[in-house]
Amino acid sequence: MRVAELVMALVLAVFSIYLMWKSTELPIGWLPGEGPGGGAFPFWLSLGMLACCISIIVRWVAKASPPSRSTEPFMTPETVKWFLLVAGSLTAMIALIHVIGVYGAVPLFLVYYVRFLGRHGWATTLTLALCIPVAAFFFFEIALKKTLPKGFTEPLFYPLYDIFL
Repeated sequence: MRVAELVMALVLAVFSIYLMWKSTELPIGWLPGEGPGGGAFPFWLSLGMLACCISIIVRWVAKASPPSRSTEPFMTPETVKWFLLVAGSLTAMIALIHVIGVYGAVPLFLVYYVRFLGRHGWATTLTLALCIPVAAFFFFEIALKKTLPKGFTEPLFYPLYDIFL
């Protein structure tokens, strides 16, 4: 567990630096009259991720966190099972994005994850599965004016575009 914590913090720190560098290909500041530049969200989120990685590394060196003192194995057989269930469902969701779009794949993933893996009730499951895609639609499509893949469901969104755009 101790080695895994350090390795993941280092890998994510390198990835953060790469994302920060890559996002500077677009403006990362505020553009007058336009809002944030195209690289702003990736850059600042990556900087935050790098700060968290540095914090994890510092706590690892100081042995200040339970994982940094642990001698337990990183992945038990039960952990491998759960990892495969989650990774498999995420892979299926990403594959479905090209067929039914983000707004169809995300609710299906949430129903599977919250109801069947998380064992939450149907009220919580359906609330999340309906509200998160709606909020994502308004955030990306309306506020940021960035379209997400819709697959064959795209014609269903034309009336919404007529209303909001």
